[in-house]
Amino acid sequence: MSRLSKRAQALKPSSTVAMNARALELRRQGVDVIALTAGEPDFDTPQHVKDAACRALAEGKTKYTPPAGIPELREALARKFERENGLAYAPDQITVGAGGKGVLYNLFQAILDPGDEVILLAPFWVSYSAQVELAGGVPVVVKSTAETGFVPELEAVAAAVTERTKAIVVNSPSNPTGAVYPPELLRGLARLADERGVFLVSDEIYEHLIYEGEAYSPGRDAPEWTITVGGAAKSYAMTGWRIGWAAGPKEVITAMTKIQGQSVTHPTTFAQWATIAALEAPESRAFIEEAKAAFRRRRDFFVKGLEQLGLPTPMPHGAFYVMPDVRKIHEDELKAAEVMLDRARVVVVPGTDFVAPGHVRMSYATSDENLKRALERLAALL
Repeated sequence: MSRLSKRAQALKPSSTVAMNARALELRRQGVDVIALTAGEPDFDTPQHVKDAACRALAEGKTKYTPPAGIPELREALARKFERENGLAYAPDQITVGAGGKGVLYNLFQAILDPGDEVILLAPFWVSYSAQVELAGGVPVVVKSTAETGFVPELEAVAAAVTERTKAIVVNSPSNPTGAVYPPELLRGLARLADERGVFLVSDEIYEHLIYEGEAYSPGRDAPEWTITVGGAAKSYAMTGWRIGWAAGPKEVITAMTKIQGQSVTHPTTFAQWATIAALEAPESRAFIEEAKAAFRRRRDFFVKGLEQLGLPTPMPHGAFYVMPDVRKIHEDELKAAEVMLDRARVVVVPGTDFVAPGHVRMSYATSDENLKRALERLAALL
């Protein structure tokens, strides 16, 4: 008899985390690698947010909090949802967790029974399918293509809904593609969820990083069925602080909070107080605009360079990722990523786990100089 559970044995490690770890280890060994793997801004956390954390520590705000998070943060999030998203949530409809990933884990544990189906729009973030499976659910993949900018068709999503469908997951702007779904598609998905009685999980973690198009929260159209997920990581360069949140129907939020209370109890106390400053301080808007301008400039430079190398790359309209077609390097995206690492010392994430054959994910959340050097190395490789 194995000493490990079947679910632990079946679980695959995150390819994103694995490739980033490989890059860090090579650097530790003194190898000059350019890592385009990390899904985090390369900017430091804003000083006013760090100052708020220091004040919280100095004031002794280091004790346990309610499992759903401190009331002050949930009230600030209710104001944020109304101000920025056009969503009306009471504080008791909001829960705060250990990052967006932790919140999503609690959500799938709260809504899924064995055999329940969850529709994922490919290419999709690698942890969605893993978390669905850990909860006993069955991922159902609806694919999109580079020719459409990786924007799925509403009809294809509707055709995938069955009597076992429990949820549809939408991520706009998207990790890994950077696609920004048009409002009419998001409204259509909300109508579909409402008509078929399934949850719509709207992961809006990249909501502030949109270069073309507009942010739209489908919870406006199906409030009884939509769970809106977000976090401080991407907008405020707070990846290591591990603060995420979800808002939605009270029964779902209550169940998620109950699960959290039996696992990590609550997210870090002083980080919650710092997040209030991130959400409400005037300096935060200036930080977001400055970061967004830098990302847009890098995106334009990097996509143009990849296209000139003969690596077709759909223009991403949000987030900080590109997904070039790398079959010019190797037909197998796993092999292509290995060649890029071994021969060009450029680290990328193969599209395999994203369900993006022939593509790799590259993050341009790095310096202009690194992007320039990466293109030079890829040119030499090709």
